Amino acid sequence: MSTTERPRILVVGGGYVGLYAAKRIMKKMRYGEATVTVVDPRSYMTYQPFLPEVAAGSISPRHVVVPLRRVLPKAEVLTGRVTSIDQDRKVAVVTPLVGEAYELPFDYLVIALGAVSRTFPIPGLAEQGIGMKGVEEGIGLRNHVLEQLDKAESTTDEDVRRKALTFVFVGGGFAGAETIGEVEDMARDAAKYYSTIKREDMRFILVDAADKILPEVGPKLGTWGKEHLESRGIEIYLNTSMDSCVDGRVVLKNGLEVDSNTIVWTAGVKPNPVLARYGLPLGPRGHVDAQPTLQVTGTDYIWAAGDNAQVPDVAARKAGVENAWCPPNAQHALRQAKVLGDNVISGMRGFPQHEYSHSNKGAVAGLGLHKGVAMIVMGKTKIKLKGRLAWYMHRGYHGMAMPTWNRKIRVFADWTLGMFLKREVVSLGALETPREEFYEAAKPAPAPAAAAAPAQKAKAS
Repeated sequence: MSTTERPRILVVGGGYVGLYAAKRIMKKMRYGEATVTVVDPRSYMTYQPFLPEVAAGSISPRHVVVPLRRVLPKAEVLTGRVTSIDQDRKVAVVTPLVGEAYELPFDYLVIALGAVSRTFPIPGLAEQGIGMKGVEEGIGLRNHVLEQLDKAESTTDEDVRRKALTFVFVGGGFAGAETIGEVEDMARDAAKYYSTIKREDMRFILVDAADKILPEVGPKLGTWGKEHLESRGIEIYLNTSMDSCVDGRVVLKNGLEVDSNTIVWTAGVKPNPVLARYGLPLGPRGHVDAQPTLQVTGTDYIWAAGDNAQVPDVAARKAGVENAWCPPNAQHALRQAKVLGDNVISGMRGFPQHEYSHSNKGAVAGLGLHKGVAMIVMGKTKIKLKGRLAWYMHRGYHGMAMPTWNRKIRVFADWTLGMFLKREVVSLGALETPREEFYEAAKPAPAPAAAAAPAQKAKAS
């Protein structure tokens, strides 16, 4: 970390908003006008809409992450966490990956921490659940599912086999529906290479407390998505929730009980809990209370956007929707980041702030290879698509929304190769414990029993 006499713009979080806001600020900033510092516990940004395709093996995991230092070469990128903020002194406490925490002064502050998985105190969830917020979880889920097929193939115990081939997904929004659609697609392909496993031997279960899935695309497309998943043999239970999953024994509120080694939790997100330690005004659900200008309420030097911010939806309110807030999706995050970056520059130079206003352009969702739903909003007209055409819309939109041309090209290359080559169905679960085999080879061998006997007699005498 360098010291500087220039004003410091501290960006807390290197996700979608943090990355794009920092890029925008440095693009608009005059040479030497300020120092931009980005703090995040990871040195890369993850494009989360592609995690289901990572779990299915359609995209290489490295291609959905963007290295911050490469994309922000003129910024300070610190790998650590901002654990507290003193607004009176304008100082943040940074806890690095190693070493002691230190204070970092700032002049302007951007809160872009994003969100974390929203969980509940369900017995067994912390021990058994698999989230879908990071690329590590996407890779882990893929390896885990393929390992379950290996287990089922190698055992003659029917209970062990049934538990390995039962997959439970909790949450029917974008993340849950897309993930179960992609993973079921992958498992169906993988089963072709196992002599004793067929798709009919597997059990996929989707659970949601609401009365519908995919609410983001509207009721008609949501209903079609549900019927489509059910036509593929996926069981969907609505208006219910999971009571417990201790040791893989899944108990649903509707009375259903199953044993499963795979419990994927995608039941929504919540703002990062660390926000409560920043002394910022928070909304009822823990979001930073922001104005239409993305300035934090009551301040003129702090901005917030993305999943961790409660931003009024100006366009929806003008259309007559009261108390409308911007939903937590990539569509708003990208556009908010640009307005935020411009407003930070304006704030530094004493110019007026601009309000963020964006009309919803629709939503797209992929449900596996060549399967999807899409709702495109053009003015007052809503175009609803399903099937292969919607899947093309899904890939086209998110492919172009992927940050940097480097990553865009790599993602489209993965898709192009996938048109001609069969899907990889190899499990690399050993990646999670790479030193285990070396440790077994390198640890001292136990002393032979014959050699140990004289030593024990000598000790006794």
